[in-house]
Amino acid sequence: MNLPIDFLIEDVQNLADIRQLAIDKVGIKAIRHPVKVKDKTGGVQHTVAIFNMFVHLPQHFKGTHMSRFIEILNENEREISVESFQAILSEMAVRLEAQSGHIEMTFPYFINKFAPVSGVKSLMDYEVTFIGEIKNGQHDVKVKVLIPVTSLCPCSKKISAYGAHNQRSHVTVTIALKAFMWIEDMITMVEAQASSELYGLLKRPDEKYVTERAYDNPKFVEDMVRDIAAVFNKEPRVKSYIVECENFESIHNHSAYACISSE
Repeated sequence: MNLPIDFLIEDVQNLADIRQLAIDKVGIKAIRHPVKVKDKTGGVQHTVAIFNMFVHLPQHFKGTHMSRFIEILNENEREISVESFQAILSEMAVRLEAQSGHIEMTFPYFINKFAPVSGVKSLMDYEVTFIGEIKNGQHDVKVKVLIPVTSLCPCSKKISAYGAHNQRSHVTVTIALKAFMWIEDMITMVEAQASSELYGLLKRPDEKYVTERAYDNPKFVEDMVRDIAAVFNKEPRVKSYIVECENFESIHNHSAYACISSE
């Protein structure tokens, strides 16, 4: 009788473990996989995401089946959205026989932007992460977006005879939603609260505009997170949020940081 090779090889992961210690998260990190993401213009962006995939491992199991994480990604061509992301979460929990699981999917997201004066078009990239948790069949999905902006120091403007120091800042928002929201809408809400938004390409009249806009709209790192949080508090699609801002200071060798959470 010829037995399948899988039957003949011992499955060490399924052996009992005597240490009686459950593991909160076990799985794979930093695996790249192509994905498709719908954008607000009606198009589809083909990009590459980095996946982190974990499950809870009960105390009586020695190990999890690492290959099954890869199989889940490779078996189906998916058009990634919040809905299909939840399906991946559910499938992972079933395939790994886990009560809880966690997936992070990080990818670059591109938006065509028009310079404020010349109207010249260029691409801006943003780092987007879908963060999914499943526990006892219940899903919790959040969207995290890193948005680079310009901030100008109000104190520097106040005390200087001319000019003021400014810097590039990273605003990171992590949002749980009550209803669907485009990534573009999240980005627009944040950029509107900065001293100035960023563009991939600017002509001289555009540079003049963004420089003067930042000077007329100074923001401390504290101002930035408060103003963004105030916008999210009024947005009916937002269930909860974490707003973080890091200013890469142009006159110091350190960053300024602030965070507001509604959770």
